[in-house]
Amino acid sequence: MSKPKILLAEDDPNLGDILQEYLTMKGYETLLCRDGEEAWNRFKKDAYQLCILDVMMPKKDGFTLGKEIKKVQEDIPIIYLTAKNLKEDVIAGLKLGADDYITKPFSMEELLLRIAAILRRTTAKEEPKALKTYSFGKFILHYDRQMLQSPTGEHKLTSKENELLKLLASELNQTVSRSHALKVIWGDDSYFNARSMDVYLSKIRKLLKADPTVEIITLHGEGFKLVETNA
Repeated sequence: MSKPKILLAEDDPNLGDILQEYLTMKGYETLLCRDGEEAWNRFKKDAYQLCILDVMMPKKDGFTLGKEIKKVQEDIPIIYLTAKNLKEDVIAGLKLGADDYITKPFSMEELLLRIAAILRRTTAKEEPKALKTYSFGKFILHYDRQMLQSPTGEHKLTSKENELLKLLASELNQTVSRSHALKVIWGDDSYFNARSMDVYLSKIRKLLKADPTVEIITLHGEGFKLVETNA
């Protein structure tokens, strides 16, 4: 079995060398780049299973780099590294599709655990009994194609939007707890993942406005429910 390949972009020479050496020692093939421009050029030339990007880098910052990477490979997981601990940075990372966000200084063990959790989730095989389509209201979720068919046309979904909508549709008119959704789709129910799920729920709600008989309601302290009503 081939080693997972990681693209690491970190302009701090000491931290970059330590991270590359540590991840290599732990079984990951790790390519270290010293700035965002170098990382972008290397990303275009090879395939990676995960990106670890420092937010503050010369030539091209981590958020700009992550946005460009997602345009090419939407589902590739990204972990952002930053010396800041600002709420705005976390939200900015989430909007760009970040899978995790670690504030410096951090322990190598913590980073390793987060990498392992993300790769377990992204490489997990589809459940053999999962349905390929889910119907609710005037919508049809084509799960195998990551596409939502609605009265306004077809909408391509991200992998997390697809998984989240499938989970809700499979429990139509039933409450799905926040903790259950987070553990099934993100691997754990941490604060960061909870904020990430809220962002994806907001995007899904906008798509569902095409049919007023369908909505996702929030049950405070319990979870969410995809509700289908008669108009």
